[in-house]
This record gives sequence, structure tokens and C-alpha cells, in this order.
Amino acid sequence: MKHTIIASTLALAVAGGWAMPAAAQSAESLSVQQELAAMRAEMQRMSARIDQLEGELASAQATAAAATTAAETAQATAAAAQATAAKAPTIAFKGSPEIKGEKGWTFKPRGRLQYDAGSVSSPAGTGQGDGFTSEARRIRIGASGDMPGGFGYKVEVDVTAGDVAVTDAIISYDAGGGLTISAGQMNNFQSMEELTSSLHTSMIERAAFTDAFGFTRQVGVAAEWTGGDVMVQAGLFSDNMDNLPNKRRGGDARLVYMPKFGKTQLHFGGSVHFKDLPAGSTLRYRQRPLVHFTSDRFVDTRGLAAENETGFGLEGAVISGPFHAAIEGQWRKIDRPGALTDPTFFGGYAEAGVFLTKGDTRGYKDGKFDRTKPRHAVGNGGMGSLQLNARYDFLDLSDAGILGGTQNGYLLSLVWKPTDYTMLLANYGRLEYDDAALATVTGDRSYGVDSFGLRAQIDF
Repeated sequence: MKHTIIASTLALAVAGGWAMPAAAQSAESLSVQQELAAMRAEMQRMSARIDQLEGELASAQATAAAATTAAETAQATAAAAQATAAKAPTIAFKGSPEIKGEKGWTFKPRGRLQYDAGSVSSPAGTGQGDGFTSEARRIRIGASGDMPGGFGYKVEVDVTAGDVAVTDAIISYDAGGGLTISAGQMNNFQSMEELTSSLHTSMIERAAFTDAFGFTRQVGVAAEWTGGDVMVQAGLFSDNMDNLPNKRRGGDARLVYMPKFGKTQLHFGGSVHFKDLPAGSTLRYRQRPLVHFTSDRFVDTRGLAAENETGFGLEGAVISGPFHAAIEGQWRKIDRPGALTDPTFFGGYAEAGVFLTKGDTRGYKDGKFDRTKPRHAVGNGGMGSLQLNARYDFLDLSDAGILGGTQNGYLLSLVWKPTDYTMLLANYGRLEYDDAALATVTGDRSYGVDSFGLRAQIDF
């Protein structure tokens, strides 16, 4: 019995020992399966999310690619537009439209209108003195500009009184280093007063010697070099194209020193002139009483046989704020044929002027007076510039037995510039003559003449 009980107990123990691990193993397997199922579900969710993210990424990449393409297209369009704009001409306004194209092409129309009126009063008996007179002094039209390669051009014609006359007709070349070479009809280099444009002179006409000594544009070739404050001009010339062909030939040269100290501009210059004349030539020096609209000439050498003429000139000027002053002198010597005497004539002027409007000053550029630009122009809240000028103008055409007469001129002018490109000028002159070319009824050749002129001017 005992053995049975023991055997039974052992059997139960053995059975129980085997049964307990099997139960534990079953529970553990169930837990693993649940975890695996959860992992599978999580992996499925992650896979779905990855698929979603891949789709979103593909969409974003497609959008980015489209944006990049659009940006590249816009950039290409902008570049094409810039290239087109670079080739298209641009227009700036400087009194008139200035057109600038590619490769250095420019074109600017230019012109001026000057209308004068006034009177000349002379002693009775001279047969002169026109009373009130008026004229279209200058009506010019032309163009200027640049061309590729450093070339430039300027051409102007004057159509006053129905007669077409070429004034400037110039081809220029910028050789670099401050050197410019020009060919054509141009002003030769004899005087600051002559080289200053008629648009910018302080009197209705230039100094008496410029007209008396025959300063005029001539056909030739010239060179101009500017380096800092120094300018050298020189050229070989024949005659005005209206008088060509002929055998006149000569040369002119001018040296200018133009330093600037602060706001003060100084000017010192000198010039030399020589003209060789063909056999049988004559020269005649004479001058009007200030204004151009009269044909009166109270100083006149009449015709003088001449082989050549030589000229020398000195010039000086200062501009300081509203004040300016200028002085010039010109000597003209004639070599006459055979035993005839060789006279030397002289002309010169001294001038001072002041602006009566605040902030205005006289323009200066390239060795000559330039455009005055009113600080407060009409249309911009101001009245423009107002300038008062006084000048002593002297001309002596008597020497070596030649009695062409002497002129002492005392001149006053008032210049109003409403804008940069418009001007009204009033000019009075008292001209005192000795040994005048015209005598009064009593034979008197020393007397005075009064001249008064008004000018209305516009240019572009």
C-alpha cells in the first residue's frame, strides 16, 4: 500500500512536473504572438505613412521642378528683355532730345533763333544812322553726335535772310590721351571772345576786333590737346567755304592755362595767327557801331594791298561766384608789297560783370565762356538769372599812314535768362570816334554815336 501511495505520489509529481512547463510555454507563446501582431500592424501603419510621405515628396519634387523651370524661363525672359533694352536707343533731354544707340552712336538736333532790334544815332551829315531797325540775326539748324570708333560730327547751317550758309561742318576723332583731331569748317584759334558761342556772350555782339580783323570760320584741319589745366590748340586753315577755292593758306595756334582754386576759375591764354595771301590780294578792316543790324561803318581802312598778315593775341579772365572779368588784346600786322608801309592795328576790351540774382555764376568750359544755368529758373519757383555787364571796347585802325579811325566804346548790358535755353538782352553803347572814316557835313571826323540793341534768343 505504502509502495502504491509512493508510486502514485511519484507519478503525480512527475505528471505535475511535466504539466507546469507546458502551461508556461503556452502563455508565453500567446504573448509573443500578440506582440508580433502589434508589430505587424505598426509596420503596416509605417509602410502606409512611408507611402504617403513618398507621394508627398514626389509631389513636392514635381512642384519644385516646375518652379525651377518657371524661374529659369523668367530669368531667360528677363535676360532677353535686358538684351533688347540694351540694343534699343535711349533718349535724354538737353534742350532737345539726344538719342543714344548701341556701340556709341548718338544724335542730337540743335539750333538757335536770335532776333535783334534797336537803333543807331549818329551826327547829322554823316549820311548814316538807321533809326529803329530789326533783323533775324541768326536762324541756325543742325545736328551733332558721336559714332563708333571715337568719331564725332557737327553740322549747322544758317538760313538768315533766305540765304543758306554753312557755319560748322566738322568731323572729329578722339585719339585718346586728351587729343582730338578735327577736319572741316570750324572756328580757328584766335581769341576767347571769338570762340565763345554767340549764345553765351555778355554783349549783343562780340568785341569790335573780332569782326574788324575778319575772324570767321575756315576750312582746315586742327588738333586740340587738353591735359589738366593746360590746353593747346593748333590748325592749318584756308578760308571760309563760301570763298573757296582760293590760294589763301595759314595757321593758327592757341595756348590756354585754366587753373581753378576752390570756386574761382582763372583763365590765361595767348594766340598766334599767320595767313599767306596770293599775289594781288587786298585786305579791308572795318567795324559796325556795336550792333549788326546796321550797315554803318565809322572805322574803315578801305582796301589795302597785302602779301600776308600776322596776328598775336593775349587773353585773361576770372570767374568767382557772381562776379566775372575778362580782358583781351589782339594785334594785326600786314606785310604789304614793295615799298608800302606795314601797319599794325590793335583791338581789345576789358569787361566786368555781376549777377544780381543769388547763386548764379557765369559758365566756363574748355577755355571759353559757356552756358549760364539759372539756379532758380522760371517754372521752378524763380525768376531766372539777371546779369549786369560793363565793357570798354577799343579799336585802332590807324597806323603807318593808314587812317582807318579809332573807336572807343563804352558799353552796358543787362542779360536776363529765364531758363537755361532762353535769353533776353538789352545793350547800350556810346562809341567815340577819332579820324572816323565818315565825316560830318562840316568835315568833322571826331564825334560820338549812340547804339541801342535788344535781343530775344532761344536755342536747343
